[in-house]
Amino acid sequence: MTLNMMRERKRFDDEHQDSFIVVHPLDDVQEEKVDTAGVGPLRLTTSVKLSLMALRGYLILMTLLLLYHVMDLSGLFRQWKW
Repeated sequence: MTLNMMRERKRFDDEHQDSFIVVHPLDDVQEEKVDTAGVGPLRLTTSVKLSLMALRGYLILMTLLLLYHVMDLSGLFRQWKW
C-alpha cells in the first residue's frame, strides 16, 4: 500500500465510522500458502462414505437418463415396437 493510499484510507475512515472498505482479492496483499505435502489422506466417517456413494449413484443414474433422452431424441427407439 502506498503512502498516498494510506492517507486516503485514514481520511475515509475518519469521515465514515460505520462503513467498510471492500478490497478486491487481486488488489489485496497475497497470503502465505499452506504446505500440504505432509498431510495424509482424510479419514471419512461412515455417514460421509454413504453420502458420497449415494451421490455417485445419483450422478450415474442422471447420466444414464440423459443418454437415454438423447438417444430417444435422435430417433433410435422409434424403430423398435415396445
